Amino acid sequence: MERMVKLHIEKLPEGVYLATSDELLGLVAQGRTVMETLEIARDVARKLIEARLERDAFL
Repeated sequence: MERMVKLHIEKLPEGVYLATSDELLGLVAQGRTVMETLEIARDVARKLIEARLERDAFL
Protein backbone atom coordinates (compact mmCIF):
# COMPACT_ATOMS: atom_id res chain seq x y z
CA MET A 1 0.00 0.00 0.00
CA GLU A 2 1.47 3.32 -1.08
CA ARG A 3 0.97 6.53 0.89
CA MET A 4 1.99 10.06 0.06
CA VAL A 5 3.68 12.01 2.83
CA LYS A 6 4.75 15.62 2.44
CA LEU A 7 8.38 16.18 3.35
CA HIS A 8 10.29 19.28 4.26
CA ILE A 9 13.88 19.05 2.99
CA GLU A 10 16.51 21.58 3.90
CA LYS A 11 20.23 21.83 3.31
CA LEU A 12 22.10 22.16 6.58
CA PRO A 13 25.20 24.34 7.02
CA GLU A 14 27.26 21.13 7.26
CA GLY A 15 26.35 20.40 3.63
CA VAL A 16 23.96 17.50 4.27
CA TYR A 17 20.20 17.42 3.69
CA LEU A 18 17.59 16.90 6.39
CA ALA A 19 14.06 15.65 5.75
CA THR A 20 11.21 15.93 8.26
CA SER A 21 7.44 15.66 8.00
CA ASP A 22 4.61 17.38 9.81
CA GLU A 23 2.28 14.61 8.57
CA LEU A 24 4.30 11.70 9.96
CA LEU A 25 5.69 12.66 13.34
CA GLY A 26 9.02 11.06 14.11
CA LEU A 27 10.21 11.05 10.51
CA VAL A 28 13.73 12.43 10.39
CA ALA A 29 16.18 11.49 7.64
CA GLN A 30 19.57 12.83 6.69
CA GLY A 31 21.64 12.23 3.57
CA ARG A 32 24.50 13.58 1.50
CA THR A 33 22.23 14.30 -1.50
CA VAL A 34 18.54 15.07 -1.95
CA MET A 35 18.01 11.66 -3.60
CA GLU A 36 19.78 9.81 -0.80
CA THR A 37 17.74 11.75 1.75
CA LEU A 38 14.50 10.85 -0.06
CA GLU A 39 15.43 7.16 -0.13
CA ILE A 40 16.24 7.16 3.58
CA ALA A 41 13.04 9.09 4.35
CA ARG A 42 11.01 6.50 2.40
CA ASP A 43 12.51 3.68 4.49
CA VAL A 44 11.97 5.55 7.75
CA ALA A 45 8.36 6.35 6.80
CA ARG A 46 7.67 2.71 5.94
CA LYS A 47 9.05 1.53 9.27
CA LEU A 48 7.15 4.16 11.26
CA ILE A 49 3.87 3.28 9.55
CA GLU A 50 4.43 -0.46 10.03
CA ALA A 51 5.24 0.04 13.73
CA ARG A 52 2.11 2.13 14.26
CA LEU A 53 -0.09 -0.40 12.47
CA GLU A 54 1.33 -3.19 14.65
CA ARG A 55 0.84 -1.13 17.80
CA ASP A 56 -2.75 -0.28 16.86
CA ALA A 57 -3.48 -3.98 16.20
CA PHE A 58 -2.72 -4.70 19.86
CA LEU A 59 -4.88 -1.93 21.28
